[in-house]
Amino acid sequence: MDPFTTPERRALAELSRNFASDNLAAALPEWEDSGEIPLTVIRALADTGLLGAGYPEDLGGSGGDIIDVSVITENLISGGASGGFIAGAFSHGIAVPHIVDAIRARESSGDADSAAWLADWAVRPVLAGQTLAALAVTEPDGGSDVAHLRTRAVRDGDDWVINGSKTFITSGTRAGVVVVAARTGEPGAGGVSLFAVDTNNAGFVVTRKLAKMGWHCSDTAELAFVDCRVPDAALLTPLPGGGFASLSRHFAVERLSLATIAHSTAARALDLTVEWVKNRETFGRPLISRQTVRHTLVEMHRQTDVARSYTKSVACAKASGSPVLLEAVMAKNTAVSACEFVVDQAVQLHGGAGYMRSSEVERHYRDARVLGIGGGATEVMTDLAAKLLGW
Repeated sequence: MDPFTTPERRALAELSRNFASDNLAAALPEWEDSGEIPLTVIRALADTGLLGAGYPEDLGGSGGDIIDVSVITENLISGGASGGFIAGAFSHGIAVPHIVDAIRARESSGDADSAAWLADWAVRPVLAGQTLAALAVTEPDGGSDVAHLRTRAVRDGDDWVINGSKTFITSGTRAGVVVVAARTGEPGAGGVSLFAVDTNNAGFVVTRKLAKMGWHCSDTAELAFVDCRVPDAALLTPLPGGGFASLSRHFAVERLSLATIAHSTAARALDLTVEWVKNRETFGRPLISRQTVRHTLVEMHRQTDVARSYTKSVACAKASGSPVLLEAVMAKNTAVSACEFVVDQAVQLHGGAGYMRSSEVERHYRDARVLGIGGGATEVMTDLAAKLLGW
């Protein structure tokens, strides 16, 4: 049986799709204008169990794995959500896994008190929808070059003091906990560590909220750390570094998540376009009666289906324990390429209506553009693929 279509996951798909159609689709334009998703909506996601999918139940999650998370993403978008909504509401997906790893490591070493402290303030409230979590890696003078970040953390007694700046941080303006990559050792990848920072700490500053081309309902921030003091227990990765290894380990899941957003957005844009060309008449005939339109729809379907099938196969491999480093890179690039083509053609076939802000395909067109940038730019992914292939 296809792991994506077990009875339990069919029910999960229906729950996700209905949640989106009932609670998200009509309100998204308002959230796009306000620039944020109401916390009440994120709490509702938590109450249904969708927000905590993929996280251990003993830490407040709903259980499940990457396949369950993929099913949720695909069907939220199918029901009328957007890539921007997924990015904003589920920003913890790229932050909390690092914290969970630290909790498990402390439990294994017998440091139960520290593990419980970390879980209670940095994981449970996030999975309950009480606050947001963000990952702060990118810096103003560097994007994908994680190994050369300049933000620095220096030990001072029983604390660490962090100084530096971050930019393009999803949910950075509202997050209650931010996982921060900072240099604790020598130059290069080996000197990078990760810290869980309470945003109420003195020295944590939201420098400004950033305006973007797309993902309007997902807030994005520039952050500063000015003598920001955190306890030693906030250090998530082993010294002398450990942060780069943790980031690299979870990059595969992040890239698969972006691939899922991409092929799901393409599928939604295709569905909207098929409905449009069936009902839209020009010169006395429906648009779909014209050969060039049908051929365009077929190509949109082909690219969407290839991206979806490949991404799902990689997700299954990941769920089975394979590292899928190369496969996740290829899935992301494949799905992003398909999405960019499909949303472009969706706007084209909608004509003037597709160019209007009131059109859903216009939102998908804007939102799709970041998918080839975030999580590793397409060019960086292609070069990484060559290295993984040994070329």
